[in-house]
Amino acid sequence: MEKHIKTLLNRLSCASITIATLTLILLITKTPETCVSSKPSSNSITKFPKSSCDYTHRELVSIEKKNKRIWSTNDWIKKVKSLTELFHEIQDQWGLKFLNNHTKALCVSAGAGHEVMALNQLGVIDVTGVELVESPPLVSRADPHNLPFFDGVFDFGFTAHLTEALFPYRFVYELERTIRPGGVVVVVVEECDFDELGEIKRFFKKCDFVSARNVTLAGLKMTQIIMRNRVKTVSS
Repeated sequence: MEKHIKTLLNRLSCASITIATLTLILLITKTPETCVSSKPSSNSITKFPKSSCDYTHRELVSIEKKNKRIWSTNDWIKKVKSLTELFHEIQDQWGLKFLNNHTKALCVSAGAGHEVMALNQLGVIDVTGVELVESPPLVSRADPHNLPFFDGVFDFGFTAHLTEALFPYRFVYELERTIRPGGVVVVVVEECDFDELGEIKRFFKKCDFVSARNVTLAGLKMTQIIMRNRVKTVSS
């Protein structure tokens, strides 16, 4: 009796496997009726897929095309223009045209690169922008707390995001380290009072305070702080 039961169960298993296999083959080879026809009607104007079976070819947008679109927006143009005016005023303050085509500039936490483009428009050709997320061709990927540059390789440093740094002392240390003796560091922060200015100045260990003034940057009230890296004196 047990032998007959085992035989019956084996037959049922074989039949179930056969049915499952045939069903799978039909599902693979047969196109569901809900799918869009592979040859759509010539007078069809539908632009959206009618089912999950449909697909749409996505055009790959080049970086050049994407940047051209971004750089032509009013918001981008406004920010770059405002930064250009800021750098131009700094240039006039120093009298000797400190920002020129021989200046090596560094922009830390440069975002999408507004300040890099502003310096380029001012005539500064050699500008390096860094940020945690790159935005080619203006900004490269680098950690502002661990800059991949040798000591004193830049003449000018700029950042508008010091107060957003995770470790501000380390942030400033790296900025100071990469600026040559006699070089200039410009920091722009939200408009601050005398006490807050003192707190920011304390972040700097190698630079001397030059000046601070309130400015308007892209419609926002800000404070511009200029520091100068100390020139090392040779002891006799």
